[in-house]
Amino acid sequence: MDTMQTELPLRLPGAQAETLMWARVEDVEQAAMDQLRNISRLPWVEGVRVMPDVHLGKGATVGSVVAMRNAVSPAAVGVDIGCGMQAVRTSLTTADLPDDLHALRLAVEKAIPVGFAAHSLAPDVNRLKLNHGRFAGWDRFWRRFGEFHGGVQDRERKAKQQMGSLGGGNHFIELTSDETGQVWLMLHSGSRNIGKELAERHIHEAKGLEHNLGLPDRDLAVFLSGTKEMEAYLRDLYWAQEYAARNRAVMMALFCEVVAREFAARGVEVRFGEQISAHHNYVAQETYDGVDLIVTRKGAIRAGAGEYGLIPGSMGTGSYVVKGLGNEQSYCSASHGAGRRMSRNHAKRTFTVDDLAAQTAGVECRKDKGVLDEIPGAYKDLESVIEAQTDLVEVVAKLTTLMCVKG
Repeated sequence: MDTMQTELPLRLPGAQAETLMWARVEDVEQAAMDQLRNISRLPWVEGVRVMPDVHLGKGATVGSVVAMRNAVSPAAVGVDIGCGMQAVRTSLTTADLPDDLHALRLAVEKAIPVGFAAHSLAPDVNRLKLNHGRFAGWDRFWRRFGEFHGGVQDRERKAKQQMGSLGGGNHFIELTSDETGQVWLMLHSGSRNIGKELAERHIHEAKGLEHNLGLPDRDLAVFLSGTKEMEAYLRDLYWAQEYAARNRAVMMALFCEVVAREFAARGVEVRFGEQISAHHNYVAQETYDGVDLIVTRKGAIRAGAGEYGLIPGSMGTGSYVVKGLGNEQSYCSASHGAGRRMSRNHAKRTFTVDDLAAQTAGVECRKDKGVLDEIPGAYKDLESVIEAQTDLVEVVAKLTTLMCVKG
């Protein structure tokens, strides 16, 4: 391959708004390329940025950053509003760990509901050590629920019970170690069912608006600034983003409690450092070249100068802690993970449970049919994804997965 083909970013051929890719055309499925071109042709789009973990999504492509003027597309955020990562470095080293982490995994699964499960009672957030008081104001937070879309008003109790729960799919809770042997705790989750229900209702409403009727893909329907529909969507969206951040904070507090308790029983005191938290499905209002833009990141993190981020791989492949370089060419963005290279159904048809066991050797995790679609072989190569964005982030630490909890 010649030098011109390997230089990133590339301009996407056939796009209307400027679309820059930190991925090579030959590595992206045709359907995702078509989807990116459709997004670039929306009249409100200022630019599109494509991350190296890019793959086909519903409406908008996963691994894309879309900057619009005076408009926002709910599909360019996704239905798991506020989905993201959280991590904390501990005082533990791998020398402190038992040979078998199975009991620890079961203790975590007992404390934090996974899959469709929820807490029987909403967690007592007042007793949890939530990071640095950032998550105060719980009563005020929940009072806002009454302002939301009428279709979700009977979901408040469920939303409270799901606070501090993992969910399924690619969400996970992990115990990892860095190159020095220091142990980190990490998790990935979002706004659970309430975020999904809010997103789906707003997407449905957007599709019926007159200015969206002639779009090349109605899933890309937008709300326009200055309208009551836009105001209602952003109100619900910003709350769901906050729900997701609070959800991760509660889970991390529960995770830390379990780890501290399990190691106290072994005579080891555990201390926890500052936490890193980052959305990768969200909306932000940002300014580039003097232009105020509404930026949606769907499967992408903000990578402003000096900002910490987390880029996970898959079960068994580890993750990266990174620091943003503030590259405005990418709208200060970077990838959110390795990214899928095949659909869930394709993965189930391609791999066996024996393949899963082999690809997660050395990791304490589920190795059954229920998580087969999350097998590492269904994801892109994480090292290649990191290598493709050296102008977007610098690596702070490489984390090796030791234990992984899945829904």
